[in-house]
Amino acid sequence: MHPFCIALPFIGNTDLSMPLAIIFLVCLLAVVGFEFVNGFHDTANAVATVIYTKALKPVIAIPWSGFWNFMGVFTGGIAVAMGILKLVPLDALMNLPIGVGACMVLAVLLASIAWNLGTWYLGIPCSSSHTMIGAMIGAGLAFTWYYGGKGVNWGKAEEIGLSLILSPIIGFGLAVLLMYFLKHVIKYHALFHIPHGENDRPPIIIRGLLITTCTLVSFFHGSNDGQKGVGLLMLILIAFLPAKFAVNHNIPNSKILFQLNQTEQLINHLATSNQDKKSNLTELIGKIQQAKIHLVLKNETDKHGTYKFRKQIEEVTASLAVVEKNQSLVLSKNDTLLLSQSRQELTKLFEFAPLWVILIISISLGLGTMIGWKRIVVTIGEKIGNEHLNYAQGATSEIVAASTIGLSTAFGLPVSTTHVLSSGIAGAMVASGGRGNLNNNTLKNIGLAWVLTLPVSIILAMALFMLFHLFV
Repeated sequence: MHPFCIALPFIGNTDLSMPLAIIFLVCLLAVVGFEFVNGFHDTANAVATVIYTKALKPVIAIPWSGFWNFMGVFTGGIAVAMGILKLVPLDALMNLPIGVGACMVLAVLLASIAWNLGTWYLGIPCSSSHTMIGAMIGAGLAFTWYYGGKGVNWGKAEEIGLSLILSPIIGFGLAVLLMYFLKHVIKYHALFHIPHGENDRPPIIIRGLLITTCTLVSFFHGSNDGQKGVGLLMLILIAFLPAKFAVNHNIPNSKILFQLNQTEQLINHLATSNQDKKSNLTELIGKIQQAKIHLVLKNETDKHGTYKFRKQIEEVTASLAVVEKNQSLVLSKNDTLLLSQSRQELTKLFEFAPLWVILIISISLGLGTMIGWKRIVVTIGEKIGNEHLNYAQGATSEIVAASTIGLSTAFGLPVSTTHVLSSGIAGAMVASGGRGNLNNNTLKNIGLAWVLTLPVSIILAMALFMLFHLFV
């Protein structure tokens, strides 16, 4: 294979062999496709309630939701995206041939897209989060099979898995409580009206509430689910172009050196005031000094030098976190604040996403929202309960979904918008008319998809990784 140069917007010239350059472009298109599918698959949850309560017509609700999904990704930070990246063995990938990273990325993306499209076609609300995380675990297991080591960060997988399991349970419980509150405390009769006919629209206050909750769910969906796309795109960039994207080269070396010197001075000060714990702090000082040495190796063309610097900075930030939490050290409030600031500043070197990455995912999710939404909307609006959604049920489910997703984003945890909103609607229906108010067939389909998503996506991603690995 003869290396050649390709030029891509925002990336510049990249030395990749012809086959790898083609695979790289396919992966970029695939992650855009994944987020596009995510848009019309998951965002239907946000608009179902306003459409079925006649608060907004679909022609207005869909673009409105798409815009707020866009804004959610664009302003929602990258905490969830970085959590997704921590599931896979990035360090090992950066030390192996680029083809191995290509196998992992393609396996994750194609497995995720295949299951998402299949469930969308059948009109079954299914979690894109479950799908993607299952695919990443599957590809990680296949990676371990071939290369040994730690292919999956099980600690992070357990944390994310717990978040995905608990969030719909919490959503169901909160929806029941909120619905009971509306029924027995607020007692506003108009809230429980079931709209009939095209012109039967909610009163202005209720309509404003429904539109507001739809807006919040759309925004928080973007800030949570959209970040998963950001994480996937960063995985592609780091796998194919580690020298360019393993470290944030936009931060000048002079600023990095200043931060490292400042951090070293702080640790020296702590060592002086904690003589009995000086050995641990001296070890951290050594790591900081090594990071300064490796700083000169960092550049956009040297994969190994950049990798060594990233690894050293990761060790420094991990050690700073340990010092922050060490109860046996004598730390003033100012010391604790400076430690936290130093750790956060240094973390920005390897936990980052370029603006153009966030913009691409924002646009993909926003546009995806406007296409293919109807199948899932019908299920959410008509088939979870045995009656048409009333205003209170729509508002309750959206309030619960928005608050649950928003809090999860704040803590950097991915959750399933589909499962949270579906469980919220189920909870509101139960509070309205008991268990008999639920459509058992639809709930069985959703439950089956929930149970099958993880194992199917794991197996599918493992099989795809092994297939692609034959050509590496």
